[in-house]
Amino acid sequence: MPVIIDGYNLLRSVQKAEDFKSISDVHLCRLIGRYLKLIGEKGEIIFDGTGPRDKGGFDDISNLEVFFAGLATDADHVIEDKIRANTAPRRLTVVSSDREVAKSAQARKATMVKSEVFWDELQKQLSRKRTTKEPTEKRRGLSESETEQWLEFFGLEQ
Repeated sequence: MPVIIDGYNLLRSVQKAEDFKSISDVHLCRLIGRYLKLIGEKGEIIFDGTGPRDKGGFDDISNLEVFFAGLATDADHVIEDKIRANTAPRRLTVVSSDREVAKSAQARKATMVKSEVFWDELQKQLSRKRTTKEPTEKRRGLSESETEQWLEFFGLEQ
């Protein structure tokens, strides 16, 4: 399910949390990128304004495209346009606590998630311990033929 995020709306929500008062827009985007990669989704985040002169910090963020609305409009209108233009809005997740954005999402039957709820889910997913599956060979050991191959390879034939 593709995700569209209201950038500064989420950032302000995150900054209310004690541990994240000084989080930057770049750091937020990197966390969102990790989260989206983890859940196997792609997303877009839209910020108001033109953003910093050097946008290099936003490069190479996996699974997330970063946009700035510019001076002629704001992120809310850009998000509303993206919702209207989407060909499969029921598969779309919109992250914002803005009422007008929520109305636009609900009108197209997109899934609406408040910024605080999205942030809580992101933190839960990123803090989970990931276990990697051990190869079965580690537990059962090498077969007799594999053992013979290694002994021969190292010149330790019996």
